[in-house]
Amino acid sequence: MTRVGQGFDVHRLVEGRPLVLAGVNVPHARGLDGHSDGDVLAHAVGDALLGAVAAGDLGTHFPSSDERWRGASGARLLGRVCERLANGGWRIVNVDTTLIAQEPRLAPWADALRKGLAEMLALDAARVSVKLKSADHLGSIGRGEGIAAQAVVLVERDGGARGEGS
Repeated sequence: MTRVGQGFDVHRLVEGRPLVLAGVNVPHARGLDGHSDGDVLAHAVGDALLGAVAAGDLGTHFPSSDERWRGASGARLLGRVCERLANGGWRIVNVDTTLIAQEPRLAPWADALRKGLAEMLALDAARVSVKLKSADHLGSIGRGEGIAAQAVVLVERDGGARGEGS
């Protein structure tokens, strides 16, 4: 059985926080706001994985009202999601992402972001795609106010006796 999931996340850029994307510290004057580390790439992939197995979203599993998740790394959250999928008999086939940012310029970090995301997912980097786009100066992202990410994942499981969900 194969399933597809899609995810999206967006956070504001703010002073006084590090910029973390795919677990990589990217040098920039501002970082992403959030209850956790604000890693939009990890969050979008987590939502896509949970959606693929009809298990809700990150906010359901790691609510901002729960202090246990304050400052949690995207790697930690994504690790928990991957454990849930593995426990349900699911295997990630591939991950395709798009990171949308006007600033900072992320092209110099493309390979590190891909490798960081692959490491978080315990996948070969050949099964992970990170595409970088700008917003062409349109809207809040185009004004450099935030960063967004989209993700699509393919997961598979043998038919087993565990039912269809996670």
